Amino acid sequence: MDFGYILSRAWQIIWKHKVLWIFGILAGCGNTFNPSSSSSYREDLPPEVQNYFQFDLPAWQLALIVGVILLVVLVLVVLAVFLGTIGRVGLIRGTQQVEGGAFSLALRELFSGSLPYFWRVFGLNLLVGIVSVIAVSGALLLGAFGTVITFGLGLLCLIPFVCLLVPFAWFLSVVVEQAIISIVLKNEGILEGLQSGWNLVRTNLGPIIVMGLILTLGIGMIGGFIIGLPVIFIVIPAALGAMSESQAMFGGGLLIAGLCLVGYLPVALVLSGILRSYTETAWTLTYLKLSGRSPAAETASAGEV
Repeated sequence: MDFGYILSRAWQIIWKHKVLWIFGILAGCGNTFNPSSSSSYREDLPPEVQNYFQFDLPAWQLALIVGVILLVVLVLVVLAVFLGTIGRVGLIRGTQQVEGGAFSLALRELFSGSLPYFWRVFGLNLLVGIVSVIAVSGALLLGAFGTVITFGLGLLCLIPFVCLLVPFAWFLSVVVEQAIISIVLKNEGILEGLQSGWNLVRTNLGPIIVMGLILTLGIGMIGGFIIGLPVIFIVIPAALGAMSESQAMFGGGLLIAGLCLVGYLPVALVLSGILRSYTETAWTLTYLKLSGRSPAAETASAGEV
């Protein structure tokens, strides 16, 4: 497989059809994150910082605030899952249309045309997630039980399992990626798409792994690091204020960091959307090429879009 052609073609597509950037931003909404709680470390913070966040509220007001926050978070999660799924489907469909000869892409058509695939793509992600959690939890519980009854020797068997967990999760994400593309391009069901995705990966294991390493460890990690790098400099004022003995300096540093973060957030969203649209387009082109569903890829030159 011509990796250079796919990578350059993906950039040509998203550069000409910048509407795909919007779907890349939407697709990024579906990325999960695990914010760490700071309450467990409150006693380790400087007194000035602790005083800054101290509240004296009645129990009912505190419960109301917590309830509203949980409701807002739930709504945002549902909205993020919906927009993330639609964005992902829109990128796949947009790439397919361009490869099929479309000269322009319409935002409304891509969005509305992606809606029929929502429940299948969401169902696939949910199914894989549930099975993965059950399998990993069962293996960890079994390892913990073996560790207890063998007086710690079972832990030696658990370490290799944990080490293999990361590459296995990466490989599973690659299979799911191909399954989602198959659902959208071939209008398949959840199990059919999963089977098609697995068959494509199994029969083209070498090219799929190479492309996965390029897009994930190469372009994805490097691009994500570059996009996130300014955040390190943004938090410096708040960090300096926290290390000072002045509550006013901490508040000022926090304000400066917050304003800078708000100003950089739109830039980061656009850059992340471009990065996501590029990787999803490249994966779709890879699927089209390996499945023989891209006749244009055989004749298009590197400069054509």
